[in-house]
Amino acid sequence: MALERLTTRNTGCSGTLNCKKRGSSMAQKNSKGFSQNALFFLTAAFMLHVAMGDGRTLVLLDNPNIKDTHSIFFRSLADRGFDLTFKTADDPGLSLIKYGQFLYDHLIIFSPSVEDFGGNINVETITAFIDGGGNVLVAASSDIGDPLRELGSECGIEFDEEKTAVIDHHNYDVSDPGEHTLIVADPENLLKAPTIVGKPTDKPILFKGVGMVADPDNPLVLDILTGSSTSYSYFPDRAITQYPHAVGKNTLLIAGLQARNNARVVFSGSLHFFSDAFFNSPVQKASPGSQRYEQTGNQELAEALSRWVFKEAGVLRVGAVTHHPVGETTPPAAYTITDLVEYSIVIEMLSEGRWVPFDGDDIQLEFVRIDPFVRTYLKKNGGKYSVQFKLPDVYGVFQFKVDYNRLGYTHLYSSTQVSVRPLQHTQYERFIPSAYPYYASAFSMMAGLFIFSIVFLHMKEKEKAD
Repeated sequence: MALERLTTRNTGCSGTLNCKKRGSSMAQKNSKGFSQNALFFLTAAFMLHVAMGDGRTLVLLDNPNIKDTHSIFFRSLADRGFDLTFKTADDPGLSLIKYGQFLYDHLIIFSPSVEDFGGNINVETITAFIDGGGNVLVAASSDIGDPLRELGSECGIEFDEEKTAVIDHHNYDVSDPGEHTLIVADPENLLKAPTIVGKPTDKPILFKGVGMVADPDNPLVLDILTGSSTSYSYFPDRAITQYPHAVGKNTLLIAGLQARNNARVVFSGSLHFFSDAFFNSPVQKASPGSQRYEQTGNQELAEALSRWVFKEAGVLRVGAVTHHPVGETTPPAAYTITDLVEYSIVIEMLSEGRWVPFDGDDIQLEFVRIDPFVRTYLKKNGGKYSVQFKLPDVYGVFQFKVDYNRLGYTHLYSSTQVSVRPLQHTQYERFIPSAYPYYASAFSMMAGLFIFSIVFLHMKEKEKAD
């Protein structure tokens, strides 16, 4: 009894049943608190994942040694938050899609000699992955197999035959063994798009691999790095007996593609381009008097390309869109012809995992019915772009349209539909200046009738007097 009274007194309970109820209530509160904390952490983790971007990446290798020989490139991806999953290209457990959902956000194919992908992966699956918005980085070599050739054809890129290589007898490295296939590419041959290739540099690019050509009928293909005017693609150990597959600046060393759904693909003809050896190698052209560089520009270019293809750079989105008559703050149910209207749009760019205001001076707004009636540049105003303009003297259903499509950036499109009605009968001017001749003719007719009436009546009176 003493122990029971002590227990009751210490817990503040009046009885055994009340103690059980209190204990149950405390357990429920603790459980509820735990659930709330777990929900909070899950929400925070999800928001962090959204802020950092999707980084699930499948890396397909010819052999596991590539992970070591290309460790600098893979380490840079891991340091930027990518979750890399390494598999051999013929792994029987490979899969990109499961239950209709993509298992990965990006795909890296560093297996140029693969003849058949393992598991559920094939060229059709990779094409569907791109059509679904996935991004792909492909590195080939002179030992290229049929799957990569087919994938290139699907994307508007045609690889040269197996065992061929890009040859340049004027722009090769001093360490070349004699085949002139260790190409030194000048930075001037890079695409003039810093969003894709990074900041300009004077370091040359070291390249050894197979050549490519672009489909001339595909406007989406990007010539990221081309050969010099003296380069061509052929078998290094054979005499030239037919016209080469690629000649001069038509020889592509690195090519890219941004699909209409903003999915991005990069093809490199050289797997060595991404290797540690090429990143850290000194480079010097074999021609007399050429400058020696202690390091190639491969690492900077490879990181810039990976940032672009995996959508860390050049990604735009539309924020708030507003429109209203000048002097008001809300849009009307319908505008009236010749109204003075203000339109504004917020455009943001992804930079280091954060959305920041986009800085552009060539963004246009079109006011469209069937054809544009107004086309004008938007002016940057703080964190948004805005413009004031007068609506045309035409009524109908119009659209405020911003269609921004620039090299290296995702396609930005915004369309807002509005109605424009004619003036109400109470909104017209009392006297329209253009109608003054008609007013004059009406009043002159009235004056003429008045004078005619007076003359007519006067003539009648005179006849009666006579």
